[in-house]
Amino acid sequence: MNLFAPWDDFLAGIAKDERLAPWLRTLPGQLEKFQESGEGKIFRNLTRRLRRFNGKKAAGIALTDRVVSFQAPEDVSPGECAGIKKLLQEFMPWRKGPYSIFGVPVSSEWESWMKWERLLPHITPLRDRLVLDVGAGNGYHMWRMLGEQASKVVGIDPSGLFLAQFAVFKSLAADENLKSRIHLLPLIMEDLPPLNAFDTVFSMGVLDHRPSPADHLTQLWNALRPGGELVLETLVTEGDSRTVLLPAGRYAKMANVWFIPSPDFLKILLRRTGFPDAVMVSLEKTTPAEQHRTELMTFESLEDYLDPQDPSKTVEGYPAPMRAVFIAKKGIKNED
Repeated sequence: MNLFAPWDDFLAGIAKDERLAPWLRTLPGQLEKFQESGEGKIFRNLTRRLRRFNGKKAAGIALTDRVVSFQAPEDVSPGECAGIKKLLQEFMPWRKGPYSIFGVPVSSEWESWMKWERLLPHITPLRDRLVLDVGAGNGYHMWRMLGEQASKVVGIDPSGLFLAQFAVFKSLAADENLKSRIHLLPLIMEDLPPLNAFDTVFSMGVLDHRPSPADHLTQLWNALRPGGELVLETLVTEGDSRTVLLPAGRYAKMANVWFIPSPDFLKILLRRTGFPDAVMVSLEKTTPAEQHRTELMTFESLEDYLDPQDPSKTVEGYPAPMRAVFIAKKGIKNED
């Protein structure tokens, strides 16, 4: 069995790219380890089901619309569309989106276009840039980055389910050049060597889950080329430059939230880790309009995480989720 098959094209491509070629020292072994893991088994079991598309390809892909749509070829039948709907249910839950496949809606927990539209006016245009998306999930924002004409978009996420969901969409793309420019790898940020290669790095919804946030920011710094741009989106709390919320247990029913800083505290941390001129470009409370249950994500969502008597608080009594977007350029680390 070829353990590298899903990523053969990526490995071949970076071998010709002097910016990413050093990754070949570690990446093949990491891919092999993933394929032999429990998450790798989930990925393989799900991607085997993609043969039900019978080789059909999308007539086109709408990458700049709120709904990333894989448009129906002329010969798709109503029966095939019903089969797509059933297949989507087998890949639940769908967290990021929305998408559409041959006219069949893929409703998601997060209206991910809302985050995208908040940050897009503030970032350096992505045309011809090498982009890394950390914690990419099923790749919704990666497709939107490609729609902004990035030269190559590399995402990382350790979830076998999310990798399989991404494979659904990539399998429908007919344009081989487009497919060569978008790749999702089964990694976490700690797996990456210090490549100093990417023009833009996105870390969205990751920092609050890291036990050591300074280490995460340092890893992002190491991924960027000199002068490259970081787009950081994370939970924040109200307060001054000394305020950090460290939940005693769960936060909004999540057990893995470690770090919710005030915006001013986060600016200091960014400066200390090599991002001296970080600017906050968005500050928004999360609402059920952005995060909610759907027919393809039937588990608990935001409304279940908030105090029913006081939605300004979580069920644990903490301030309700508020998210900020920071834009920062890679500079010189300040250890003072």
